[in-house]
Amino acid sequence: MRIKQSIEEYLKNSTLHGARFIVDKDANWLERIFWVICLIASWYASWLLIKASLAAFENNAISFVVESSYRDWDTNFPAIIVCESKNMDRIQEVAEQLWGADHDFTLEEVLSEIAYFRGESYHTVHECGGEDSTTTCFYSNFSYYAQLVRSPCVNAIRNCEWNNKPFECCKYFQRMETELGICYAINSMQAGKNQGPKVNMYSNRFTGPGSLKIELLTEATVFILGAEEVPTLVTPKTDFLVVGPYISFTRYVSKRDIENDEAIRETSIHQRNCRFPDENILDVHGYYSYSACTVQCRKDRQMELCNCSSHLSPNTPDWQKCNMDGLECLNRHYEDLSVIIAEWARRRGRKGLVCDCLPSCTEVDISTVADSKDNIDGEETPVSKIEVALIELPTERYKRNLVRGKLDLVVSIGGTTGLFVGASLLSFVEIIYYMTIRPYTTYMHENRRQQRNNLLRAVH
Repeated sequence: MRIKQSIEEYLKNSTLHGARFIVDKDANWLERIFWVICLIASWYASWLLIKASLAAFENNAISFVVESSYRDWDTNFPAIIVCESKNMDRIQEVAEQLWGADHDFTLEEVLSEIAYFRGESYHTVHECGGEDSTTTCFYSNFSYYAQLVRSPCVNAIRNCEWNNKPFECCKYFQRMETELGICYAINSMQAGKNQGPKVNMYSNRFTGPGSLKIELLTEATVFILGAEEVPTLVTPKTDFLVVGPYISFTRYVSKRDIENDEAIRETSIHQRNCRFPDENILDVHGYYSYSACTVQCRKDRQMELCNCSSHLSPNTPDWQKCNMDGLECLNRHYEDLSVIIAEWARRRGRKGLVCDCLPSCTEVDISTVADSKDNIDGEETPVSKIEVALIELPTERYKRNLVRGKLDLVVSIGGTTGLFVGASLLSFVEIIYYMTIRPYTTYMHENRRQQRNNLLRAVH
């Protein structure tokens, strides 16, 4: 009974439009039904518009535009990452240290596969994996042998120039752990635990397009990536150069950046459908990027299939790294681990790795404009010369803008409820008041009045 009285009192005094007519004692049943229908229709229409506003806020809060106000832009040069891909002289030297000058030369192939592991290990499994394996094979601690073979920076990179100004190569090319092994990177967020000294590699209308020149003393793969990206087993061929001795390579690239509105940070990852580099959820690298996420995806799948991961997996404790049995397992599942496919492709029976990875919010679009390759004459040492340069300063960039923020959502919901039902924030506070505080104060007031009446009766 008391609840009914509270509801009637709320409807009678509520600021919601039309509510008081429902409990008006002077209104007949037809008027009351009319106002009930009007209120239901208004609330339903309000709910539909609020639902649409919430959906737009969740799914269409971000817009992309192309900016062309390029006069004052500072364009960061791509990250250049050098990963040694082969060094037979070093392999022979390490093999002689391990097994002597009269060693079985098939062990050099084993050592090469271990040092430059790319997911397959045919020679290693064939020579060392079965019952007929030789006693000189090694069966664990593969990362140690890989580091014995891989060349240090000073034996791999020399004569570095940025815009024709020399700089000390190995002071600025930082050591970088990748799933391809130890590489050396400049201008990369992912390289160097202590983030050592950096070259200012920004280009603008005062400096002109940037150009980096280096000389390599070993066969290598040179990756040209965004600052947060990392080399992987499946990096597209358009993003790297395979270089060898006595060849001069030149690549001209164009670059488009993505600029983010400051308010983008306030949105959820689901709304913007991307992650900033510092929103990292990965173990393998210190900053998030799509390529780093695929490395984590491959490592997780290796752990699932073989209960261990590749000995070259970055930032991986020794107990997680594969021994010979694990290496055989990785070799068996090579097709499942070496290709990234979509979920629908796996449902159709294709082998591959399905990775639920979001792009980086700051990823860049790097396109190859021109490539050239020439022979080098007159060099006594087997050296390759590399030049990577911007073809021109960018005239366009992408801009990610926030079009529906939290304030826009509040204004939209407030306007909708105000238009259809005449409600404000205090209108909903009234519900709490009339259902809790008002009945209590009414009860206390009636109780005091009853006590006074009882006291007066006792006096008289």
